[in-house]
Amino acid sequence: MVSHPPNHEHFDDQMVKMEVNLDDIPGEWLGYVMDLLFDAGANDVFYTPIFMKKNRPAVLLQLLCSQKNINRIKEILFKETTTLGVRYYPITVHRLERIFRRVPTEWGMVTIKEGIFEGQVVQRAPEYEECKKIAEYHKIPLKQVYAQVWKAMGQDNQTDDKR
Repeated sequence: MVSHPPNHEHFDDQMVKMEVNLDDIPGEWLGYVMDLLFDAGANDVFYTPIFMKKNRPAVLLQLLCSQKNINRIKEILFKETTTLGVRYYPITVHRLERIFRRVPTEWGMVTIKEGIFEGQVVQRAPEYEECKKIAEYHKIPLKQVYAQVWKAMGQDNQTDDKR
């Protein structure tokens, strides 16, 4: 079971950034590996295209997880990818307080996640999955759903949301 960080603003100094270079892995394996890593407790997983020695195209797989998940994550990386080594570094993450509230749209209520820094709202974003379901169900463009959510929050034409 994945445990999420608390919603209050805090510093998490028990985090690790792990990474591997993958120059000989089929692309379809990457999505599978990402799912396994999230299921094993990774907080974030991302891929970046890179070039290795002799200009070989490759992928840099990076992830963030808590120190307690290192062994589980390493096992997945060694068993499910083509890597021969894993680099990992301790890091500290400053996490914003998170508040969830709901706003009305003509299609129903949508959850908004707000990021709070030193008592001030500095980030706002509609919950993507809820907006996606509304768009699919009503057969309307996703951006139309987002526009109405932003309007309900009093922020017209907001396009730089963080998902």
